[in-house]
Amino acid sequence: MAGRGEPGFTRRGALRSLLGGSLLLPGVLTELLAADEDRRTPADPLRPKAPHFPARAKRVILLFMTGGVSHVDSFDFKPKLFADDGKSLGSVHPQGGKAPRTLMGPSWGFKRWGKSGLEVSDLFQNVARCADDLCVIRSLKTDHANHFEATLGMHSGSVTVARPSIGSWVSYGLGSFNRNMPSFILIAPELPYAGGLVSSSDFLPGDHRGTRVDPAAEPIPNMTRRLESPGLQERELGLVEAFNREYLRLRPGDGALGARLRSFESAFGMQREAPEVFDLTQESDATLRLYGLQRGSTKGFGWQCLVARRLAERGVRFIELVDVGADSNHNWDTHYDMARYGDLARNVDLPIAALLRDLKSRGMLEETLVVWTTEFGRTPFKETPDGKGRDHHPACFSSWLAGGGVKGGLAYGSTDEYGMQIAEAQVHVHDFHATILHLLGLDHTRLTYRYSGRDFRLTDVAGKVVGALLA
Repeated sequence: MAGRGEPGFTRRGALRSLLGGSLLLPGVLTELLAADEDRRTPADPLRPKAPHFPARAKRVILLFMTGGVSHVDSFDFKPKLFADDGKSLGSVHPQGGKAPRTLMGPSWGFKRWGKSGLEVSDLFQNVARCADDLCVIRSLKTDHANHFEATLGMHSGSVTVARPSIGSWVSYGLGSFNRNMPSFILIAPELPYAGGLVSSSDFLPGDHRGTRVDPAAEPIPNMTRRLESPGLQERELGLVEAFNREYLRLRPGDGALGARLRSFESAFGMQREAPEVFDLTQESDATLRLYGLQRGSTKGFGWQCLVARRLAERGVRFIELVDVGADSNHNWDTHYDMARYGDLARNVDLPIAALLRDLKSRGMLEETLVVWTTEFGRTPFKETPDGKGRDHHPACFSSWLAGGGVKGGLAYGSTDEYGMQIAEAQVHVHDFHATILHLLGLDHTRLTYRYSGRDFRLTDVAGKVVGALLA
């Protein structure tokens, strides 16, 4: 038998050693060894699965901007809104109400960028330099004007009740490339509106729930091994698992318990691999400068974007980055003063552009779908007649995709002359989700889960793939 600190000391050896020390009865040992044997070939919810058809993208990096980014100040250029700044719009409000509305022109100019001539606001000058890789959707529509519900809708397709997040659906549909890492990771210093529901697996198996990473000394809790050697920890976990498997055998229908048991094994793998993922000392000075990141710092969106690239390299299937939290005084929810956009954009503009360039230089962008989005847009008029901010606007807003099989340098759909209503080619959030799944090789109508007597899916009973976005 191998020594105490040597990896050759196995789980089965641990059980037999307990028998030798008269700590286990032979009958109990037999049952535990049988349970241990069953453990070797269980159905693994995170095993890699074939897509429904050939995929254009292998993974997703979702960049979520909390608070509702104004489309008319970012990716939807409206010359007439500039020209009519200060004019009365009349008393009709798209969300109801009859108070007079005053048009407010953007505070930032727009330019044409790249060979495509895509129009992008000066707020995002670094992202704009990647214009020929961007596929901008200017005609998105969601179903709710409140932050919580709209954020829930963008993540789960439902604005009324909790449902599995898109990251969980992707994990469920395709499994994991790397069993030492979660298939779905949420990098968020603070949670957005809807909180933990943005990474919830809800009725899907718990294995597909998102794992949150918080930029800190220990990004994932308990990531650092506490025991003196990996071999000792493996023996301890092996013994615990053997007993747990026997407990599970007596409760075969308990999916939550099964997921919890599998999480022990995943956690052990993460303790081996995750510390290296978050160790940015391996990155060159040039790479850190690209992301605008000071060596040793975990502050700002640059750290999140660089870690996202490293996670993508190591086989994480779905990675979401949240820039700021649900505090309306510090996010894109600018009811009173649009000037705050300057700081918010500076936090994300350079890192996002760096992520796109870095993925492209490594040959990863063509198989990585990068998604930039928010929960809704903002009105083209002022919140108050003498104000400097904009109200919520679910009727139309902008998002973009890059890499992963989409057409670069494209502006799809349009809004009216003020950015008030969709003029052509509406893309509902369900269509947005259906298209993302399609790029991953998943048919959104076939990606279903039986629960409470019916088959559920991310797109509910709607959604269509927007074929014009595909390269």
